[in-house]
Amino acid sequence: MTVEPLRVVVVGGGAAGFFSAIATAETHPHTQVTLLEASSQPLAKVRISGGGRCNVTHACFDPSRLVQNYPRGGKALLGAFTRFQAQDTVSWFATHGVPLKTEADGRMFPITDTSETIVRCLMDAAKASGVELRTGIPVSSAKILRNNFEVVLKSGHTLECDRLILATGSNPVGYKIAQDLGHTINPPVPSLFTFNIRDENLRKLAGVSVESVGLRLTLPGKSQLEQTGPLLITHWGLSGPSVLKLSAWGARVLHECHYQATLLINWLPPLTQEQVRQKLLAVKNESAKRAIALHRGADLPHRLWQYIISAVGIATEDRWAELSNKTLNQLVQELTQGQYLINGKGVFKEEFVTCGGVNLKEVNFKTMESRIVPGLHFAGEILDIDGVTGGFNFQSAWTTAYLAGVAMGKKEGV
Repeated sequence: MTVEPLRVVVVGGGAAGFFSAIATAETHPHTQVTLLEASSQPLAKVRISGGGRCNVTHACFDPSRLVQNYPRGGKALLGAFTRFQAQDTVSWFATHGVPLKTEADGRMFPITDTSETIVRCLMDAAKASGVELRTGIPVSSAKILRNNFEVVLKSGHTLECDRLILATGSNPVGYKIAQDLGHTINPPVPSLFTFNIRDENLRKLAGVSVESVGLRLTLPGKSQLEQTGPLLITHWGLSGPSVLKLSAWGARVLHECHYQATLLINWLPPLTQEQVRQKLLAVKNESAKRAIALHRGADLPHRLWQYIISAVGIATEDRWAELSNKTLNQLVQELTQGQYLINGKGVFKEEFVTCGGVNLKEVNFKTMESRIVPGLHFAGEILDIDGVTGGFNFQSAWTTAYLAGVAMGKKEGV
């Protein structure tokens, strides 16, 4: 008696879709795996990630530390990362002919410094393992049949399968399919974005960067959020790792207040206000006759220092000896708790990420299988998981995709 192979359909040809299809086919060679991608070119986000270099993962190999980089989903991922974490990602790509390198900030890239290396690796691995890739095939819906699923294509054609993996990212079609099959969708909103600041004088400093600042987001009736790290001034406002991380942790509350909030900046962390005051007094005593604008009292870029002293009314020709106690206190305040009004958000083009998606309580994170619909699995950004910038979003995609693929198994009774 001939036994029909298990049929698995993966919807979504991004990082999670490819990785789950490959994991299924490599772990269960007799399984028939079909990967459906709506566009003509799969792996679009992989191609542009990391400025075209593809930030594959992050060199953080302790699951308990790794989960601290996920504003949403960290708790659910803890167990998942004990099964497949960043070190496993590094090993997987090395085994498939793509060694990774670690940069100073922990981000990991292919040694070729091009995302095409990752794209080609995934395409080749899919082909070698027998995955049938079908591009230009948008899916419109999915139905539960008696013992399997019917995937309805936009063309009107249908595909039947025994297992269904949804890896559609933040595509509304994927959310609708999951919802129609009984899942709760936490409303998606942007994460990882820059801050628009209307201060024209600040915008004139576009290109100026500071190695470390302390940011504090204050919202009416909300708990304060803080981040420390590099900051970049842009022609629309503020960007850089510290801003992107703050936007990720504050994604929902910022959305609720329509991206209108007050941002406090400490330009000189980890110094306290008193330490900054003493530092400025020392400069005043030692350089009394020198111009404040030219002889900086803090280790900041020259143009930024001039902007800050101007904000408290210090003129270009004013000298340190003429600095009153009142103005000194204002300068200390501006350096340690400068107020900037956020008036909208920009886009972090390299890595557009949303928070929101399938409610994590409805998913078994050992297998990524739905707790509501047997045989339905999820991988990647369709889940309500998002990480900060630095390779963490790809890592959650690799992990959830791998676990989903390995869990496909064999048909019951076979």
